[in-house]
Formats: sequence, C-alpha cells, structure tokens
Amino acid sequence: MTEYELSTIGKKYTTDHRVYIEHNGQIISPFHDIPLYADEEKKIVNMVVEIPRWSNAKFEIATGEKYNPIKQDVKKGKVRFVRNCFPYKGYIWNYGALPQTWEDPTHISKDTNAKGDNDPIDVCEIGEEIAYRGQIKQVKILGVMALLDEGETDWKLIAIDIRDPMAAKLNDIDDVEKYFPQLIKATHDWFKIYKIPDGKAENKFAFNGECKNKEYAESVVEETHQAWKKLIEGKIPCKADTHDISV
Repeated sequence: MTEYELSTIGKKYTTDHRVYIEHNGQIISPFHDIPLYADEEKKIVNMVVEIPRWSNAKFEIATGEKYNPIKQDVKKGKVRFVRNCFPYKGYIWNYGALPQTWEDPTHISKDTNAKGDNDPIDVCEIGEEIAYRGQIKQVKILGVMALLDEGETDWKLIAIDIRDPMAAKLNDIDDVEKYFPQLIKATHDWFKIYKIPDGKAENKFAFNGECKNKEYAESVVEETHQAWKKLIEGKIPCKADTHDISV
C-alpha cells in the first residue's frame, strides 16, 4: 500500500536497528494504528511483514516500545537468527503478523488448553513474491495451525497475498493441499524442528498438528482482534507474563 512508508535507524543486524512505519509523514504503530481489515466484508486483512521468505534474521514487532517498530529479536545480548534446517533455507514463507490482534496470555483456549503468547497473531504468507520487511500486504486467510510454544498457544495463520497469481484458486486449506502439495506438511515440519539446532526439543502442536480450515482460522482472527480491543480499552492488564505491551 503506497500510503505506508518506512524509516530505519541503526545498523542492520544489531540491537539498535529499528524499522518504523510512517503514514502521511507520521510514525505510526503497526500493532495498533494499521486496521486489521482491508475489506471486512470479504475478510481481507492487512499483514505486516516481519521476515521475508528465505531469510534467517528473526525480526518482530516490538510490542513493548513506543510506536512498536520492527526489531530483531535478542537473546543473551545477541541478535537472533534461526538456523537452516535441512532441506529448508531460513523461513519458507513471508512471515509476519496481523495488526490489531493480540493473543491474550490471561485466557486459556478451550481448544488448545493453553494461554495466548502475548503477541499479535502470526501469519505465513505463501504467495510467490519475496516480500520486504515492513511491507503491508493485503491477504486472505486460508487456515491455521496451533503451535504450542513452551506451554503457550502460538497460532500460525496460512494466508496468500490477494495480488498473487494463485490467489483466485486458493479459498480454503484444501485448495492449498491441491495447488501447493506438501506445503502444509513442510510448514508443520519446519515449526516442529527449527529450534532443535539451538539445543531445544521438538515443538508440539494442538489438533495433532492438523491445519484447521478457513472458517476456523477466521474465527481465531476475530477472537484475537476482540482481545486486542480489550487490551487497549484497559479491560485486560497491559503487563502480561513475558513483556510489557505499549498501547
């Protein structure tokens, strides 16, 4: 979307690097100020790209900082990169998050029996374009997996850019299986193993690793959108288990 522009500070791949998003010359928050729905009637949503396909640097929206810039994750004082896990090179989709969503860490999902992970909901965009960090894509949701990350529900939406040449053919998760054979399996396998090179165990999933369909995924999106509304209205405490949320 042309009305959004980027400004950066700090050297790339350092703890000081930040990517800010601007709208009409003003810095805005990709967490709070970009609408969730680009077309609510058609359920087209905006996606904030954090990590382009085939790259390894783990960037994320800084939910605890003013204006919520995109920054590289830091562990033990060092910026974080995911390892290549054979046969994959870095992230195998354009990876990002939906604005105005929040996985509530005070709420235990009846379906996953785990609380939310205190972040905007994650998106794996499977179109052919290699995106850029900070890009705002309009995508349609096709399905969702429920990763259980250290006891927390970490939803992983499957979506496609509405401008992609295949977008018209993909309307539910079964279409992904038909036109992108093995992609859902590869997605499951990637999330299962990507932390192993760092000495951690395989990740677990709800629903035995099944990817739920579009209808279910859209209900999860709406649920996290309502949780975000409660967060900014002060109906849920800003400070949660893992880090502060800047609202």
